[in-house]
Amino acid sequence: MRIGWVGFHEEGVRALRAVVEAGHEVVGVLTLRPKLAKRRSAATDYGPLCEALGIPVFYVKNINDLESVAELRRLDLDLCVVLGWSQILRREALACARLGTVGAHASYLPHNRGSAPVNWAILRGESRTGNTLMWLSEGVDEGQIVAQRAFPITPFDTCASVYEKVAATNGEMVLELIQKLEQGERPATPQPPTRETILPRRRPEDGEIDWSLPAREIYDFIRGLTRPYPGAYSFRAGEKLTVWKVALLPSREDSWKTGQVVGPALSPEQNACGQVVQAIGGRLLLLEIEDEQGQVLAGQALASKQWHGTQFLSSGTAKRVAA
Repeated sequence: MRIGWVGFHEEGVRALRAVVEAGHEVVGVLTLRPKLAKRRSAATDYGPLCEALGIPVFYVKNINDLESVAELRRLDLDLCVVLGWSQILRREALACARLGTVGAHASYLPHNRGSAPVNWAILRGESRTGNTLMWLSEGVDEGQIVAQRAFPITPFDTCASVYEKVAATNGEMVLELIQKLEQGERPATPQPPTRETILPRRRPEDGEIDWSLPAREIYDFIRGLTRPYPGAYSFRAGEKLTVWKVALLPSREDSWKTGQVVGPALSPEQNACGQVVQAIGGRLLLLEIEDEQGQVLAGQALASKQWHGTQFLSSGTAKRVAA
């Protein structure tokens, strides 16, 4: 079986390696041009991996342009696998493989169709998600289901750790599909109807922390946007600070204002040090932050900052205070 691969996101790397190591023939990989990939969160360069695996790699701007479609046709594919790709494939691209084109969506469809499903699931405080392999159609995540995996989102997960689960299940489902296709089967189950709206795309400017929210919601917000995504951010003393790591602490009744720095958390363990910030129903321990100059603060260096009593503010409030 001649298999083609389309992807730029890290979530597809493990599956590609697994398919090749299982002895299947991947005849070519189409991935984003480097300048375009740099603008995408969690992008990876498929070049070194393809070189190591002996697979031709083709860098494209858009999977639907004439050049890309011509390359897909030239590969003479039985199956095309699309993992970690943000452009919707149109009819001409979808028709380039004899058995069809499959792709994965990092949710348990039909729940959470659309953009950034892992990030949205964590931001919304959901406790379960999944991964779905489907036959791609021109609609947004509407194709017939090939296979699905469900797994929990624990309070200790971040977007990165959930994507690790997604990456692991990608390989499992693709290998199962290839085996069934070789046996003459073609699994395809229509998606159940849903009234859910399609998830909107998230942009870096959507990452500002709202300190008026309950502590648990802020905790979910930060861990849902951390690396490899742009991160959640706030302002202190007029300076923008990105929060990469955080811990949720129990609530405590006192007179502190939301967003106010209660004081440092001290420990001989570097990973337990940071700054404690008040929120509704709890406190947040900031464990790793980054300033606008790219300087990362964590551990004892962060805990040593004299921020006691100072305030994290929204951008609008910060600008008024600075003025």
